[in-house]
Amino acid sequence: MSGQETNNGLVQLTSKHSFESTYEIIKNTLDANPNIGILAEVDHTKNAKRVDLELPKTKLILFGNPKLGTPLMQSSRTVAIDLPQKILIWEADGKVFLAYNDPKYLLNRHGITDKDPIAEKIAGALATISGEAAE
Repeated sequence: MSGQETNNGLVQLTSKHSFESTYEIIKNTLDANPNIGILAEVDHTKNAKRVDLELPKTKLILFGNPKLGTPLMQSSRTVAIDLPQKILIWEADGKVFLAYNDPKYLLNRHGITDKDPIAEKIAGALATISGEAAE
């Protein structure tokens, strides 16, 4: 992985690929995992254009695995505001970046103290998914 940072609960990476390639790599990696479902894709750039505003390439993919997310919600319903998981892809200054919420940060944010193994599993999956695109 290239340029990984964790800040305010966000894990941020720099991709070595173009915006389009990065997005497709992430989408294809998610599609290839039978345990994960893509729930929505948001094209913020397209939405900005719709109201005559400009925004550099920015997309968000929402996805989840109910077998992992549901137990977190059973511990604290407020974690549902941060679920399903999301990966943000954007382009700035000729570089492409990815960001996602650190699952361990989310446990802390929502006072979940009994689900560390689930957070570790989610963190590993997010690192794999984003790592594919950042390599």
